Amino acid sequence: MPVIVIGADTPLGMATMNALLPRPGEVRAFVTSPQAAEDLRRRGVKVALGDVSDGSHVGGAAINAYCAVLIADAAADDRPRAFADSPQAVIASWVEGLNDAKVARVIYVSDRPGPTGRADLNVDVAYVNTRDRSPADIAAEIAALEDAAELPGNAG
Repeated sequence: MPVIVIGADTPLGMATMNALLPRPGEVRAFVTSPQAAEDLRRRGVKVALGDVSDGSHVGGAAINAYCAVLIADAAADDRPRAFADSPQAVIASWVEGLNDAKVARVIYVSDRPGPTGRADLNVDVAYVNTRDRSPADIAAEIAALEDAAELPGNAG
């Protein structure tokens, strides 16, 4: 089932793409960087290039995706954002877009919890804590969660 990585052009997003791409199934990426978009396209990824703070762009890219991986670093780094003025506002726009796209599962990747399942999103949410962990370990956990039939302890 299709998975989309929001913030695939962050270092952690690229590690996540590296973990997801060898597996079967469609992998998509939402990025801000044209160079990252081109690099990912060469690897066979369906890429949406846009403003990471525009929930309608994120939602449009996520239509028919089963799972969305949200790399919170993309909400707080130095990339330009025209539609939100804080990381919290960016993430709120992602939530809105993913609800509109009817994504079934979200994996939120950050050093602190974010969207909390059915309270914020109308889907199950898993939280992957990045604090004091290597990108490879984090990406492996994301891939395992994406493969899981059910998310552990996330009934919403």
